[in-house]
Amino acid sequence: MLSMESLWCSSESELTTLKLAKSAERPEYRFSRRRSSKSLIPQALLHCPEPQPRSHRRRRSGTWPRTRSLNAPSPIQQFGPCGRIMKNSAMVMQIQDPASQRLTWYKPPLTVLVIKKVHDASILSSFVQLVHWLVHDKSMVVFVEAAVLDDTLLAEYGDFASVRERLMTFRAGTDDLTDKIDFIICLGGDGTLLHASSLFQQSVPPVMAFHLGSLGFLTPFEFNNFQEQVMNVLEGHAALTLRSRLQCVVLRKTSGDGKDKKKPTTILVLNEVVVDRGPSPYLSNIDLFLDGKHITSVQGDGLIVSTPTGSTAYAVAAGASMIHPSVPAIMVTPICPHSLSFRPIVVPAGVELKITPSLEARNVASVSFDGRSQLTLRPGDSLYVTTSVYPVPSICAQDQISDWFDSLAECLHWNVRKKQKQIDELSDMTHSSSDTLEELDVNHHDERPTDT
Repeated sequence: MLSMESLWCSSESELTTLKLAKSAERPEYRFSRRRSSKSLIPQALLHCPEPQPRSHRRRRSGTWPRTRSLNAPSPIQQFGPCGRIMKNSAMVMQIQDPASQRLTWYKPPLTVLVIKKVHDASILSSFVQLVHWLVHDKSMVVFVEAAVLDDTLLAEYGDFASVRERLMTFRAGTDDLTDKIDFIICLGGDGTLLHASSLFQQSVPPVMAFHLGSLGFLTPFEFNNFQEQVMNVLEGHAALTLRSRLQCVVLRKTSGDGKDKKKPTTILVLNEVVVDRGPSPYLSNIDLFLDGKHITSVQGDGLIVSTPTGSTAYAVAAGASMIHPSVPAIMVTPICPHSLSFRPIVVPAGVELKITPSLEARNVASVSFDGRSQLTLRPGDSLYVTTSVYPVPSICAQDQISDWFDSLAECLHWNVRKKQKQIDELSDMTHSSSDTLEELDVNHHDERPTDT
């Protein structure tokens, strides 16, 4: 087929004019991916006017284009300086099958962060063994929190003195660990994994969590043969669970002149963000918006917005369902709602939730992020929540399905009950009951009236 350029004999400027005219006559339709903005809050919302009454609001019509996708944003596939998702052919529409997600290293990991619960004497022996093996046998650079080394009980371990001088220390909230850590090892309970998430507010290195705490729902590894298990991870033989996090932005109310404008507070959480009434005796009165549309008003003790990972924490205690961490979703759960019909809901991970205290509320609202960093929301303040592009790559002991259901069975005793006896043990009772049923059936047929 001959092209227009091969048949055109006039000047190049006239050819360009003809192309523009053709494109104006026949519009093109194409699918495009919306570029993600650097800020979660649009600039127009930072100084938006007061909302109009509901009767004057513009209703969405079929030709009104959406400004946000219903799908979750694509997560960052690189974890720290060395880790990333292994690429394979099991991908559909550039969305990788979660069951096929495995860890690979494009350069050998050299630095490891060991997180231990502070002032927990029961973990000191395991901590010393692990650090000694990483430093002397694997020649790795080990980072530990400075508060961990302040424990006086470490002096009882004589072989720890030679290792202590070679450890790198940091202080949470002061020192930045971005692009310094290749690998994270947690010793303790679920709180150590939450602490690791809070230390990295962007890309998180792969996390290997050993069960040395009380519950251990998020810690699938046992410490008995830690050398073999760590070696498997360092060699790249490990499955991953990408645990999504929530990006929470607190936007304070500003005056009309904008003189007291405050910078938004941004926090990433792994489990949940909770908005409740705090110490006030009055019910919470919270307005909930989804992609700018008012969904409902919450009257009760508060509201839980959780990730699938957090669905088995505070949310399930409040009556919510349990969601596998690989499901892209956000769960909204009321806390003791003053309504019998207010049930928990699950919304797509790509939506943006806005939570604000109602103007008619009798009290302010209290906000906590993963059980810490408590803030106060006053009428006019807003909390924006959506799925972050920086998940926590949690290393699996077996695979995504086995680890999760093992945790449900062992930690929460999900669907545990005494089994029924086998039918052979009840044979006598079965025969007697069947005979009785046959006699009743015969008598029933004998007493049946004949057709007339």
